[in-house]
Amino acid sequence: MRIASMFRVLAAVAVSVASLAATAFAQEKAIHTQKTTDAVITLKSETGQWKQGPNKFALELTTPSGQPLDAGKATLSTSMTMPGMVPMIAGATLTPDKAPGRYVGAISFPDSGTRQVTVSWDGPGGKGSARFSVPVR
Repeated sequence: MRIASMFRVLAAVAVSVASLAATAFAQEKAIHTQKTTDAVITLKSETGQWKQGPNKFALELTTPSGQPLDAGKATLSTSMTMPGMVPMIAGATLTPDKAPGRYVGAISFPDSGTRQVTVSWDGPGGKGSARFSVPVR
């Protein structure tokens, strides 16, 4: 009887952990989605936006049909041009997540304004890049 009880407890814990993980992913909101010929790039965060200061986010790359894209090495950088000034450049740190084509990232912005974002990847799923604008509030 003790073994059966232990299995029930372990099963309940496993269901709780899976539920919490699913809830964490479900709570992410899209900051921006960009479609290219070969990929769909989605930036996500808890708030659905980037703000002045430090930001944590997820970068997801999928095929146009919605399958995870094994992007291998991925990079994300931003720039903002202002009249009479050198462009402000910020690079993100990206770490592959457990799911293929998903990366967790961190980036910091000294001020608000629209940034030009460049995402590049090179891996088994192909090589590519995309550029798009994202506001920093």
